[in-house]
Amino acid sequence: MDDPWEIIRKEKGIPRKGEYVKSKRFGTQWKVIVEKEGYVNVDDNPVTRDPRMVPAITLTYWKEEPGVKEGEGKTMTFDYTRYDTTFELHWDSVNKD
Repeated sequence: MDDPWEIIRKEKGIPRKGEYVKSKRFGTQWKVIVEKEGYVNVDDNPVTRDPRMVPAITLTYWKEEPGVKEGEGKTMTFDYTRYDTTFELHWDSVNKD
């Protein structure tokens, strides 16, 4: 069986810790400072009402600012699964300038 987190990374283009992304809305650059593999809750099974979870990658982004240590200042954390399009809608992977 394939690693579900590698599938998410390949399908969504999810960056790794230490890589950079750019906000499509604001044009700001953020560094990935935390990367976790885990599970998130999704809607219960409509037939059985059993709770369900799916694999997810959790990324914490940090906005680099002069004189501010990594992890201090502005940070944001998001979960990404195979079943959403939030990464593709809001971020572009970029190389550090």
